[in-house]
Amino acid sequence: MSNEKVVWITGASSGIGEALALELARGGAKLVLSARRADRLEALRLRCPDPARVAVLPLDVADTTRAKEHAETAQVPFGRVDVMVHNAGITQRSLVVDTALDVDRRIMEVNYFGVVALTKALLPSMIARKSGHFVVVSSVVGYVGTQQRSAYAASKHALHGFFEALRAEGHADGVKVTMVCPGYVSTDLTLSALRGDGSVHGERAASNAAGMSPAQCAHRIAHAIETQPREVYVGGREVAAIYLRRFAPGLLARILPRVNAT
Repeated sequence: MSNEKVVWITGASSGIGEALALELARGGAKLVLSARRADRLEALRLRCPDPARVAVLPLDVADTTRAKEHAETAQVPFGRVDVMVHNAGITQRSLVVDTALDVDRRIMEVNYFGVVALTKALLPSMIARKSGHFVVVSSVVGYVGTQQRSAYAASKHALHGFFEALRAEGHADGVKVTMVCPGYVSTDLTLSALRGDGSVHGERAASNAAGMSPAQCAHRIAHAIETQPREVYVGGREVAAIYLRRFAPGLLARILPRVNAT
């Protein structure tokens, strides 16, 4: 990692974001860390090898009215942002028939509109410099909708459409886009998953608990920041679903009704 690269990470207080911050800090990058919990961000900053090269910017990505303010503030500590890692997000555990529309809206506000708002706020500065890189933590579910994740899948599918368009538009201005599609990662994401009525799920999914470590996932993302591929698939055999969708969609359609990955 270039010592001069400035990376802004959302969802940095735990899980993949936390592991990525530590990985990049060890590699010498300058960091801007964002999440809702300022205390956790500060604790993470102090765990980095050189805390002076790490800035903390607490925010709620769902508050899109402050996106421009946050983008401006993120550029103050080191003069710019070279890489924006969109990692913040929430998930769900409920059937379509049991999911209130407000839950769909909440998930889209965080996972889609929050990401889009920060992207649009930061993009002009990247275009002006003719350089920038958006790294978007999507999911295998961004390609393959699975049971009890309808709103989550919709939000991730939407990100792929948006950033595919941005990749084409930003080509002439040196703006790159990398979509990262993890499968099961051993984080606490499912603890805060929303039920159909909007209440918190409060349980850790066995599939996630058995997944790869956040550090392993972060290592792959850090490599992607250096190499700037269009897409990165990270995980175990569940990643095969992406290839089945592309090359054997009929087979995948027969498999999915039997898979209830809670």
